[in-house]
Amino acid sequence: MPVAPSIKESMASSSFIRKMFEEGIQLKAQYGADNVYDFSIGNPDLEPPAKVHAVLAEIAASPEKGLHAYMPNPGYKETREAMAKKTSAEQGVPVDFSHIVMAVGAAGAMNSVFKAVLSPGDEVAVPAPFFAEYTHYARNHGASLKQIPTKEDFSLDFDAIASALTEKTSVFIINSPNNPTGKIYTAAEIAGLAAVLESHRVKTGKTVVLVADEPYRDIVYDNRAVSPVFPHWPATVVVTSFAKNLSLPGERIGFAAVNPACPDAKDMLDAIIFSTRVLGFVNAPAIFQRVVAKCWNEPVDYSLYAARREKLAAVLDAAGIEYFLPEGAFYLFCKVPAPREAAHTAGSDGEFCDHMKKHRILGVPGTGFGKKGWFRLAFCAPMRSIELSAEAFKAARASW
Repeated sequence: MPVAPSIKESMASSSFIRKMFEEGIQLKAQYGADNVYDFSIGNPDLEPPAKVHAVLAEIAASPEKGLHAYMPNPGYKETREAMAKKTSAEQGVPVDFSHIVMAVGAAGAMNSVFKAVLSPGDEVAVPAPFFAEYTHYARNHGASLKQIPTKEDFSLDFDAIASALTEKTSVFIINSPNNPTGKIYTAAEIAGLAAVLESHRVKTGKTVVLVADEPYRDIVYDNRAVSPVFPHWPATVVVTSFAKNLSLPGERIGFAAVNPACPDAKDMLDAIIFSTRVLGFVNAPAIFQRVVAKCWNEPVDYSLYAARREKLAAVLDAAGIEYFLPEGAFYLFCKVPAPREAAHTAGSDGEFCDHMKKHRILGVPGTGFGKKGWFRLAFCAPMRSIELSAEAFKAARASW
């Protein structure tokens, strides 16, 4: 059967993370799980809170009819009310349930938002490095992704942003904490970004929609907090999920929240709801809408991630590999070391990741995230695997 050339192109450029994950499965079968150090994919290994299982059991035992029936496209009212409460607390402004659209994960929410606001030929701007799938989400709707460089510490470069915005720019994505760096953008940075967007609006007459992608909001370190975006820019939509904070990535449950101050907020919400339907999502999963309505604020002990962050950082220090210490999420973004062997190419992240595989270490090249010369390690992996990887990292560095 013929496959569209555009899909073939996208498949060829987007398979690197999943490819690493699948290679990890093969290597573990060959060498044993303890002898493969798989830091390729952000698949949280903490178990969901006990209450999630309790609520599932309660739902399964319920005599209520219609548990699996259709509901309104934006979701159950009680679930949207719970998400509005969550969003109000995080954003510091009152949010009504009518501004919430339940979605098939943050990815589904973002695609519904993009469908609602993008036209063919539009541009989606994003600071680099960024989550690799953004490129394909933009292409899904006839738009292109414009990468904007950040400063050395991955903070926002306002001059670069101002230069990158054009009359074609319809969306600006901000992902905090960032995947792959773990960078958290400060309140001053959000305010500065809003000032650039306002200057652009005055200059061109076009309001750019700010999409805040926040699935890692709760996973932060050293007493940091993620700054709200609603108070800074009216035309903002937050998209998020419970994949990372409640360890429910396979359940595909998330939502979009539209800033009450958004111009024509009702039109925006109607468009997102319509897009959710026509993209084939129809509605978010019924059972897990009920689960997150009761479990969204369950406490989770993220100290295990913090301990793994410290341990993997120590392993890399001992091996002589530089990295950015993440402020949130569960990734270490590392700099490809200068080669000691003439056979290796300086700054080649793909080549270095292939080299690490020879030592049974799986990482992801930074090129796919828009940052050549770097690579990502996900530390949502067992502490034992991190500890056992120490000698492998030293050997990989020494032979590079």
